[in-house]
Amino acid sequence: MTERKPRKDAARNRAAVLAAADDLFVRCENPGDVTMADVAAAAGVGKGTLFRAFGDRVGLVAALYGARLGPVEEAVESGPPPLGPGTPPRERVAAVLDALLRFKLDNRGLALALEATGQDSPYGAGHYERWHALLRTVLEEVPGLPDGEFAAHALLAAVRADLVEHLAGRQGVAPERLRAQLADYTARVLGAASAPA
Repeated sequence: MTERKPRKDAARNRAAVLAAADDLFVRCENPGDVTMADVAAAAGVGKGTLFRAFGDRVGLVAALYGARLGPVEEAVESGPPPLGPGTPPRERVAAVLDALLRFKLDNRGLALALEATGQDSPYGAGHYERWHALLRTVLEEVPGLPDGEFAAHALLAAVRADLVEHLAGRQGVAPERLRAQLADYTARVLGAASAPA
């Protein structure tokens, strides 16, 4: 049985919905205020079209986030250093965290909306599990690091969307300063793995 291609209007509608949702999340003050009705109206489609294409708001946010994050994930999975495989572990961990921080700085509303989809905890969201697994695997290659599982959680906490929003949005910390602080923190965590006990 051959697989049916999506109709041209379905593909066009999907692109319009993602563009409209992207614009709404960029301009919003509170990501929770962006509704499916808002997105449908901005995209010029019916709500039924939206629900058929994405299932629900979580599905829409995840699809938009995935489209935006795709180039970063590709660079981490198969790109050149410092993000890609083959990079020394300490350098790769620092580069991955910096890439996540830059992404969240550039996509604050969307990142907040996605991290809020972890139901009662962001740690149950699929995207979190993927980044944690990657960092844990790389951290296990760092000599002297006692617990890659915990270290991955601790380092990812430093790039949580709500923390990024608090620092960059509410406190007005400049992105360059945040990146420098993250690099210093990461170096300290990873440097402690080599320090004598």
